[in-house]
Amino acid sequence: MEDASTTAETAPDTAANGVVSASTIPADELARLTDDIVSALKTVYDPEIPADIYELGLVYKIDIEDDRSVKIDMTLTAPGCPVAGEMPGWVENAVGAVEGVSGVEVSMVFDPPWTPDRMSEEAQVAVGWY
Repeated sequence: MEDASTTAETAPDTAANGVVSASTIPADELARLTDDIVSALKTVYDPEIPADIYELGLVYKIDIEDDRSVKIDMTLTAPGCPVAGEMPGWVENAVGAVEGVSGVEVSMVFDPPWTPDRMSEEAQVAVGWY
């Protein structure tokens, strides 16, 4: 059985357009939550790369459930990343501080593997690849 949730598929330049609503959360509140969650994700930086995890394309999926809990699928630039054990906690703390979020669950996924083509133009500029 599939639960009614809202999913924001996260391509950095299309996050607002990627919201699929099957939620009981009012549309204006859902839009605010989505924007605030993305803003919170942009406060978390990969310590080895001068760009935030959202612009790097490390966040694959954001689900906002009807109870306002948030489920995030994310990856790392490499499975052996030295902050692999810490990064989910950083994400959980950042998103958990968003007003209206009732809880956060972060899952690390490595399929598909991260590649630099997931980076936004902003991240490419930050790392000098643009």
